[in-house]
Amino acid sequence: MKTLLFIFSVFLSMSLSAQGIQGAWETTSTSKEGERLKHVVIFADGFQAVSTYHAESGAFVNTQGGTWELSGNMMTETVEFDTKDPDAVGIKKSFQIKISEDEIVIPETNQTWTRIDDGTPGKLQGAWLMSGRVRDGETQQRDTNRPRKTMKILSGTRFQWIAYNTETKQFMGTGGGTYTTEDGTYTETIKFFSRDDSKVGRDLPFNYELINGNWHHSGLSSKGDPIHEIWSIRQ
Repeated sequence: MKTLLFIFSVFLSMSLSAQGIQGAWETTSTSKEGERLKHVVIFADGFQAVSTYHAESGAFVNTQGGTWELSGNMMTETVEFDTKDPDAVGIKKSFQIKISEDEIVIPETNQTWTRIDDGTPGKLQGAWLMSGRVRDGETQQRDTNRPRKTMKILSGTRFQWIAYNTETKQFMGTGGGTYTTEDGTYTETIKFFSRDDSKVGRDLPFNYELINGNWHHSGLSSKGDPIHEIWSIRQ
């Protein structure tokens, strides 16, 4: 009986730790040129993405992410995209972490990450894959199982989208920042954008609606082009 209680307590502790890490976290560092860099990681259920950009200008530096598992204090990540090291795509990496309510400490790198949010109030919190577009009134479906993916991952207040290919290890682009959802309007504030730093600081409002569990996202892109995208929660 004691053995069963011990196993249950360990399982419960692991589950609470895994649940507790979800949300957004940040830390800072200094570049070789003496400029302050900001690092933001978003953990959703089973998926994560971390981005690095210049704290003042928003100039993009790098991004990395994929799937994650937490067993006790050991984090294991399977890399799906990595702009610094594309050859790392497909590789599993394990390292120790220490989680408290407001901090994640990674002893191996001597990093301390501070919690930004715990996944709330995010009505769209989670990892999503673009699964279709609506053009001229017609819905065009996209196979979310193919290697070429566009993922958007959101915490309670932060978002990041990433376009990449797990087969070719190619990275196409990313952007991220903060977001709000109010009265059917989803508004992004761009903090970094790998394709065009001049867009940093812009607010982009979109109409949003959840239909049969899918996120319908419509409005004008950062280029001013009309879009109507369909996103499905990643399984």
